[in-house]
Amino acid sequence: MQLASTGLVELQARRGAFVASLSFKDVVERFEVMAALEGMCGALAARRITEPMQKELEKAHDECVQEASQENADAYYYANERFHHVIYEACQNAFLAEQAHQLHARLKPYRRLQLRARSRVANSLAEHQGIVDAIRAGDSDRAERLLREHILIQGERLADFIASFDRAA
Repeated sequence: MQLASTGLVELQARRGAFVASLSFKDVVERFEVMAALEGMCGALAARRITEPMQKELEKAHDECVQEASQENADAYYYANERFHHVIYEACQNAFLAEQAHQLHARLKPYRRLQLRARSRVANSLAEHQGIVDAIRAGDSDRAERLLREHILIQGERLADFIASFDRAA
């Protein structure tokens, strides 16, 4: 049931559970929607973030810095996830945060996979710094644009990573 709620499994009456199959186009479309949701979260967070939440965001970013320095994409992924979840909460729009959490859960396997593309962790970390700076400055337009770009590039890096399989074969 949990996997079905994240969209990773499809439940069919009287037949059972089946792994959901998404085309590459489906995945890209979901990243486009995720980019819009996260951009909106960033814009609102830049306007509404509280001092304690700002400290949480900076702590989450520091964890990303620490994990990136260890060059462990899996550990970075979990710190990265926390970073994004803090932004969802900082937007102070419960419905938007819920939608972002749900789509984030559906994209989890793809978000994690794209971190394996060459230089993606280092680039992601640099993008995070710009996002933190924009939110800290209260620049909602810049926060929205940077978060949107940050998510859209994940879809592009995923495509690059998948293409590398063809080259390796």
